[in-house]
Amino acid sequence: MLVRHQGAAGGIQISASHNPSEYNGLKLLDSTGRVIPAEAGQQVIDRYREEAPQWKSFDQLGASRTIEDSTTAHLAMVVGICDVERIRGKRFRVFLDANNGSGSVLGIPLLEELGCEVTVLGADADGQFGHPPEPTSENLKSVLQLVEASGANIGFCQDPDADRLAVVDETGRYVGEEYTLAMCVDHVLRHGSLGQGPGAVVTNCSTSRMTQDLAEKYSVPFHRSKVGEANVVDQMLAEGATFGGEGNGGVIDPRVGYVRDSFVGMALLLDAMAAREQPVSTLTDELPRYAMHKMKVNLAADIVPTALDALEKHFAGATPDRLDGLRLDWPNKWLLVRVSNTEPIVRVFAEAPTADEARDTCNVAANVLNSF
Repeated sequence: MLVRHQGAAGGIQISASHNPSEYNGLKLLDSTGRVIPAEAGQQVIDRYREEAPQWKSFDQLGASRTIEDSTTAHLAMVVGICDVERIRGKRFRVFLDANNGSGSVLGIPLLEELGCEVTVLGADADGQFGHPPEPTSENLKSVLQLVEASGANIGFCQDPDADRLAVVDETGRYVGEEYTLAMCVDHVLRHGSLGQGPGAVVTNCSTSRMTQDLAEKYSVPFHRSKVGEANVVDQMLAEGATFGGEGNGGVIDPRVGYVRDSFVGMALLLDAMAAREQPVSTLTDELPRYAMHKMKVNLAADIVPTALDALEKHFAGATPDRLDGLRLDWPNKWLLVRVSNTEPIVRVFAEAPTADEARDTCNVAANVLNSF
């Protein structure tokens, strides 16, 4: 938002996301405020590695300044996509777990602007996390009890750089990250984009099929991209999509910007609760129900192509897709096998109507892969 608001040529975000601080890296943004795609990123890496720095004398250096107000422009864009007065009228009690990441910097002003009574855990944005930072069910066990004890209507749990959002319902149940995107998609497609007709929806190929089911329910086009925010954005731009995101709780609303945005997720979920006059538990339970299972299989990179061919042959009744690794689709379940960029492993994902079926599908795939 600041890149666009300031008319900057680009931006650099320093973040390790939900990883330990020693893994801090650079996330590069272009002049539109989106994460640059792989091809542009490779050009930056190549120039960094191959070109000598262009030194300047002291009197030819540029200038730097600190932007004191880093949130107002973003706040205005987020509140512009929801019915503020409708939300204010509900006086929602909200529990926000920012976990000492960056989320509280805008999360608190946003929720207060929406008339919420806010309880905050980890409000100091100092990076000293109060619990393991990735907002998974295992890492949020202590938070679930706090949400219920606070009497909150909803709990929002952000990852440290605030692009992912997990939800806890009013009973202290971990709803999770996959449901964040699905509930937001349902709200946007159900009510339209503030007067505009709903358009296409894009997710990556490892995201729950809940979103695909919703797109079919509302008769809008659905598209998949490779895994990765930049890939989702590329596909959204190509399709003129109304909405997109990833199943890790990263929602992307073009009305605000082509980045995953937990603040968009919070605003849309509160708007959905207010519009439907239903608790978040009900919004969750009325969605299509699936279970997802994930595992890793040790496999050398040079063997992967042959192993994927064998896997496709083994599951001959499924529809194959090689967009990103190998995805196999059945009428009510899917399997995805992707090679890791950093380890000699492949990641195996399966989603099915039951947890047992998802796990069994992964296990069968692992047995095939382990035969190499």
